[in-house]
Amino acid sequence: MGKNQFVWQERFNIGVESIDREHRKLFAIMNKLSAYDDNDEKSRWAYQEGIKYFKEHAMKHFAEEELYMASIGYEGYDVHRRIHDTFRKKTLPEIEKELAESYYSMESVKHFLGVCAGWLIGHTLTEDRAIVGKAESKWGNLLPEEKQIAMKNTVAELLYEMFQIEAKVISESYNGEKFGKGIYYRLVYGTDRGDRWEFFLVFEDRIIVNTIGKLIGAETDGVDVMMMNATRYAAKQFVERIKTHFPNAEQFDIREENLLNYDQFQRAFEKHNPQCSLLFSAKEGYFAYSVMAPHLLEEEIATSIGAENAMAEIKKYLENHEAEKKKKILVVDDSDVMLQAMKRLLEDTYEVSLAKSGLAAIRSMTLDRPDLVLLDYEMPVCDGKQVLEMIRAEEELANIPVIFLTGRTDRESVRNVVALKPAGYLPKSMKSDEIKKNIKAYFDKVGK
Repeated sequence: MGKNQFVWQERFNIGVESIDREHRKLFAIMNKLSAYDDNDEKSRWAYQEGIKYFKEHAMKHFAEEELYMASIGYEGYDVHRRIHDTFRKKTLPEIEKELAESYYSMESVKHFLGVCAGWLIGHTLTEDRAIVGKAESKWGNLLPEEKQIAMKNTVAELLYEMFQIEAKVISESYNGEKFGKGIYYRLVYGTDRGDRWEFFLVFEDRIIVNTIGKLIGAETDGVDVMMMNATRYAAKQFVERIKTHFPNAEQFDIREENLLNYDQFQRAFEKHNPQCSLLFSAKEGYFAYSVMAPHLLEEEIATSIGAENAMAEIKKYLENHEAEKKKKILVVDDSDVMLQAMKRLLEDTYEVSLAKSGLAAIRSMTLDRPDLVLLDYEMPVCDGKQVLEMIRAEEELANIPVIFLTGRTDRESVRNVVALKPAGYLPKSMKSDEIKKNIKAYFDKVGK
């Protein structure tokens, strides 16, 4: 591992001594880590302590860099800090988890160093140099936040539907870092008027073997020709499905398709600033999705109304307008009878989703955030208390209100429920109109 050295280059300097000094120090820490021999327990301890030191130093550097940006009134401060937050709150914890699970194996340490080095180099050459006007931020043309969230949810849902992969975003500013041996796929679409839509999909080898390989009954541990072809066609279908979520997508025809090596991918990726660039982690491996499509930033124009379509467009508009006013409720219960009863009771007033388990609830909440969760307290396998803990452990879901549904109304049971500090609790024995009245009262109380 000692042959892998990260060489500091003059072009990494941004001209602010305190920041340049810290960047050099981070490179030095990574080089020291890469020099260890991994064949004994002493080296594993050294990896663990060295990575801990790298993380502490990186967090300190981020804080100092943010103070510097604030002190000079840097206009890109909010975007830059969000990139730092994603790295420290999502990317680092995920690759640290892999280290711990593999007991600091050589492969996981190399993966950790590769991701950190790739991220640090790309971030330094673009975002940090942008602070002093030596470069342009790569993330200045991202989709608006609501469209970013929609894109994340769409990609996560498709990964599950097409490959049965339960993935979560660990970076919302994937900059082309190498996260292991992978397949780099590129699709380019265009229109007659010159609009261009460029997709990059990156599959870690093991995610292909663990998903597509199993689907086609492959008996090899590596990616072979059959898997490559299957991946290519699956990736094309994946992109076609994503396109359907955007207006006027049918005007775009495929113009180019490529399988790239990593160097080709980097060169192609660096030519444009992405409008969305996401890195996902799943137990099967890593997956990255990036799209360069400046036209997605344009304001969408509503359908033109004429005599031939006036009634249909007005009806559609009013239906959408009415649907927008409905609050979303997720009902979580292991009983099909209870789920359907709650759906029938509430669907006239609310948009109702159903989940039969804690994991199904978390996935549903991630893909389509509800305004309220009605959670059965006494489910088998993973009970209401555990599901509530799972929800509160997810930063993006933690503030979603939860009201328990409980079949028990004795004093001790009620005390146990209340101790968890939910937004409320409703006995299942309560009359239907009382349940509706309590839910309405809750929304009235919080002003929703």
